[in-house]
Amino acid sequence: MIAEHLARIAAALERLSPPGAAPANPATGNWFGWDGTRLLAVPPARAVPLALYCGVEAQLEAARTNLARHARRLPAHDMLLWGARGMGKSSLVRSVVADLLAQGEDIALVQLALPALASLPQLFGRLAATDRAFVVFLDDVSLGADAGEVHALRSLLDGGVAARPDQVRLAVTSNRRHLVPRSLAENEDQAINPRDVADDHLALADRFGLRLGFHACDQAQYLAMCERYAAAHGLAFDAAAALAWAVGRGARSGRVAWQFTVEQAGAQGVRL
Repeated sequence: MIAEHLARIAAALERLSPPGAAPANPATGNWFGWDGTRLLAVPPARAVPLALYCGVEAQLEAARTNLARHARRLPAHDMLLWGARGMGKSSLVRSVVADLLAQGEDIALVQLALPALASLPQLFGRLAATDRAFVVFLDDVSLGADAGEVHALRSLLDGGVAARPDQVRLAVTSNRRHLVPRSLAENEDQAINPRDVADDHLALADRFGLRLGFHACDQAQYLAMCERYAAAHGLAFDAAAALAWAVGRGARSGRVAWQFTVEQAGAQGVRL
């Protein structure tokens, strides 16, 4: 009797539980996420038009040229985009992929979080059988001093046993050029063999054939960003208000410029 009741409860719970999302087919769709075990379709990224990027035109052109080659199955590099917060590293990757798709290129982006790094070989195996270009995107990476993480990613980039397939390239963003943890950079005397650990992280950065630096913008660049956003969305532009907004946040960046634009659009009754 007890077993029968338990079976009925289990069946009821099963009916109440929503079915898990079915794994996505990498041959269809262009935007995916990887949860460590499954490839999942995700909504298209909200892409910034490339013409709105200001102060990072050279980085944008280099990234676009590289991914365009990859989409056409020509030799292309893994990319490391490093530097100041809020300067468009992450959005640029998504926007370049969106722009290439709009131009008819066959390319797809797969994003995963650092905790799923150990499962990259499984993801590569999932993508290997599909004949199209993929960009595997690791956003905001700052690897700790865990040698296992460092060596695993180096092996994947270096052509080890679990190396990425030819149709896959990695795009990694980091606020630190060499992916060295802040605690190590500031407290090297507290680390065990700090020189060896630092060399490991530097060697990892060297595995990226294309390394693009994003530097903090000056006042003129920040105002140019704000003005370009305002012009694109039909907003009145007030330089003094833009400067006051930046002072209130203690920073000037593309992200701060966009936040100012959102504020101005709301105040002026303009939908973005």
